[in-house]
Parts: sequence; C-alpha cells; structure tokens
Amino acid sequence: MQSDTVGKSVAILLLLMSIASWVVILWKAWTLRRAAGEVTRGIAAFWQAPTLAEGATRVGAVDRDGLVPALIQSTQLPTGGTLAAAGERTHQLTRGLRDALHDIAGRLQFGQVLLATTGATAPFIGLLGTVWGIYHALINIAGSGQISIERVAGPVGEALIMTAAGLAVAIPAVLAYNWFGRRIGRIEAELEGFASDLRDLMGRMHDK
Repeated sequence: MQSDTVGKSVAILLLLMSIASWVVILWKAWTLRRAAGEVTRGIAAFWQAPTLAEGATRVGAVDRDGLVPALIQSTQLPTGGTLAAAGERTHQLTRGLRDALHDIAGRLQFGQVLLATTGATAPFIGLLGTVWGIYHALINIAGSGQISIERVAGPVGEALIMTAAGLAVAIPAVLAYNWFGRRIGRIEAELEGFASDLRDLMGRMHDK
C-alpha cells in the first residue's frame, strides 16, 4: 500500500505473468498427457491395420489431435508439373514427412516461449520492484526527517516481498518448462521413429 505507481505496476505485471504461465501450465499438462497417449495408441492401431487406408482410418479415430494422421497425409506425393514433384519418390516422401514433423513440433512447443520468458525475467522484475520500493521508502523517510527502525522496517519489508513474488512466479514456470520439454521430446522421438518406418513402408510398397 505504501508503494508508488512504479511499484504497483511491477506487482500487477508479476500477477499477469503468473496468471498467464499457470494457464499455459494447466493447458499443456492436459494436452501433452492426451497427446502422448493418443500417439502411442494411434501408431499401434496403424501397424495392426491390414491396409494403408484402413490404418489411416483407425488412426483418425484414435488420434483426435491429428498428430499421427498428419504424418500419414504427408506421404501423399505432390502433383506433377511442380518442382516438388520433380525429385525422386524417396526424396519427396522425406520432404513431406520432414515438413509435417516441423509443423507438429511447432504445435507441441506452443507456450514454451512464454514459460521460458517468465522463468527468465520474473526474478529480475521482482528485483526491480524491490530496488525501486526501497528507494521510494528511503526517500519518504528522509523527507519526513524522522528515521527509526519502525519507519524503515515496514516499507523496506514490503519492498523485499517483490523479490519473493518474482521467484514465486519464475520457479513454477521453469519447472514446467523443463518437464514439458522432456515430454515433448519423448513424443517427438516416437513420431520421428514412426515417420522413418512409414517412409520405408511406402518405399517398399512402391517397389512392389
């Protein structure tokens, strides 16, 4: 309550960063948990299908996020008369699967930048609030002409809370960023393995 406009602005900024990061944390925890299960079930359903068309149908019924179906759809070769269709079939499949993997990685990584930014900047924003709060409190104390431990402890203590607030915002964001990064890495590795097997399958089917 003793802080000025700058101190209150810093507190509001930390509050907004905390709300945004927790929204992302809860949303990504739910989506990544669902995606990991659907990718595993989708790949298993594909390899148990008798034909490629049936496999695509089964995967579409299991993978609601469309991660595995996106890889299957990317194996459709481009139409003739374009540079994309000028290369060898293996190269076309590789390019299509690579582009699909890049798109999937972008979807899985969504929100990671916000968590990383929050974890990296929140402590410094809190420290800024602390420094400014102490400076503002000392200016007010000096202006009053009365200096005592009672007059110093309250304003300085309130200013130091900003550092704790910055850490409280940053720590969950950093932990979530690292945890999500590991989960995303496992999903991407599973999809990359499936993409490699799918490319080999399409190559053998074409040779026959």
